[in-house]
Amino acid sequence: MTSVLVLGSANADLVVEVARRPGGGETVLGGDTVVMPGGKGANTAVAAARVGASVDLLGAVGSDQYGELLRSSLASSGVRTTFVRTSARPTGIAYITVTPDGENSIVVAPGANGDVAPADVDAVPSDGVSVLVCSLEVPVPTVEHGVAWAAEHGVRPVLNLSPVAPLSPSTLALLDPLIVNEHEAAQLAPTVRGLLDLGPRSAVVTLGARGAAVVTRDGVVEVPAPAVTPVDTTGAGDAFAGARAARLAAGDQLVDAARYAARVAATSVTRPGAQPSYPQAADVLP
Repeated sequence: MTSVLVLGSANADLVVEVARRPGGGETVLGGDTVVMPGGKGANTAVAAARVGASVDLLGAVGSDQYGELLRSSLASSGVRTTFVRTSARPTGIAYITVTPDGENSIVVAPGANGDVAPADVDAVPSDGVSVLVCSLEVPVPTVEHGVAWAAEHGVRPVLNLSPVAPLSPSTLALLDPLIVNEHEAAQLAPTVRGLLDLGPRSAVVTLGARGAAVVTRDGVVEVPAPAVTPVDTTGAGDAFAGARAARLAAGDQLVDAARYAARVAATSVTRPGAQPSYPQAADVLP
């Protein structure tokens, strides 16, 4: 029995601090490599579990040290891994550079995440699932199948459309909400309101330090985030998606869930890493 099912990636994050990002053909020396658990799916699951949700992750890792790291991190955060299967491919890896202002740039090698298949979705019992959260570091056909599965079983489908990829109109029409950041939103529509023209029932645009905008047929409501000094923004969007899913599963309305999620994301950027930065409910900034 679960309240939140997360369909998405599990990666090992290889993080290097740099004074600045290299240009084309340029080499820049960085600090020591730090290995942390990550991946948009695993991050979202951990964020939701840490603020009190009952969570399962549906995904895949390799039979290597990084897969063991991820399984251990998920379990220690209270995320069930019954539906995380072991692939013959290596665990996904994200190569991350972080600059002194806390901003990051990321290259992802998907590895085992590419093996997550529609059949894996069909193997999950729908009993007790109230919210499905998907992201796109796993194959798009699997995500689309997951959204359809959710709608068929009375589960609320939420999609963090990151990285941006084309989706079928039938998939977009089921989403409640579609989550994107402001850069992704600009790729998809000329205005925030225009996101609904793509078909979703609602949309949420994360605005970094400014919080988020909730878009429904009734209009746009912006919710603020607490003012913080960022240390590392890696995984902040996933913290938002996970916390929001947790509150939706608990019965919150869209705006209230976004307001809480913005506080969780702001708390996370005051600490290094992705999953290690996610707060328990008692530690969320007011």
